[in-house]
Amino acid sequence: MTGRTVKRFTRFYAGGYDLSGYARTFGPLKSEFDMAEMTALTDGVQGKLPNHPEFGVGELDAVFDNTATSGIHAAISSPGVTRVVMCPIGMRAAPAEGDPVYCGQFNQLGYKMREDGGAMLLSVPFGLWDAANLINYAKCWGYLLHENSAETGANAATGVDTIAATTAGGWLCYQIFAANGTGVTATLSVEDSANNADWVALLDATTGEIDVGTAPVAGIIATHTDHTVRQYLRWQLALGTATSVTFALAYIKG
Repeated sequence: MTGRTVKRFTRFYAGGYDLSGYARTFGPLKSEFDMAEMTALTDGVQGKLPNHPEFGVGELDAVFDNTATSGIHAAISSPGVTRVVMCPIGMRAAPAEGDPVYCGQFNQLGYKMREDGGAMLLSVPFGLWDAANLINYAKCWGYLLHENSAETGANAATGVDTIAATTAGGWLCYQIFAANGTGVTATLSVEDSANNADWVALLDATTGEIDVGTAPVAGIIATHTDHTVRQYLRWQLALGTATSVTFALAYIKG
């Protein structure tokens, strides 16, 4: 589905928590470059070139909830830390495979409570991309390869059409919301195809076998910037000791 959409079909995930049930608004989702001044004395007009990119998710405005382990207070009440954030944008429906998604790793700057119309609300401001976890890419918008849902085995379905191949690599972002037990393992990865039929593992685009039983957990895996990524992409799951994993997965092409 393409075209326009509305706010209620957006979602906000942070650190393996789905905060959409508390979120009221968030943003702006920032992707912009500062401009380096390049004007010489004899130039007839001012000239500038794009310099460093800036990314950010702005501020999350949410309803307060202190439910133990799963409420928003338990998830993000501690500022001064970095959070892996994923913002899928559903197209006139809940987010689904192929929908646009904004991802990144951002500093949480605050956690502010206020009253509004009798309700207790939160304002959670985020800063720019965490300087301790920089990756060599200047894009935050990508494709949602797997919506927030549970899987119990490998993927044999067709994938997402990303319009064209690239030789500039890319990076994946994952949010693991739950698994079937404590200490169980699984591997999330991305596969690519030139024809949406013949699939191979995308080089380096894998979490490796990780402990999904400690969910919620989230992360970013960046591949080399000269890797070839073909036109079609799909999620893949290899179960270790886990039998069910609830997750969201996105890929951002370079």
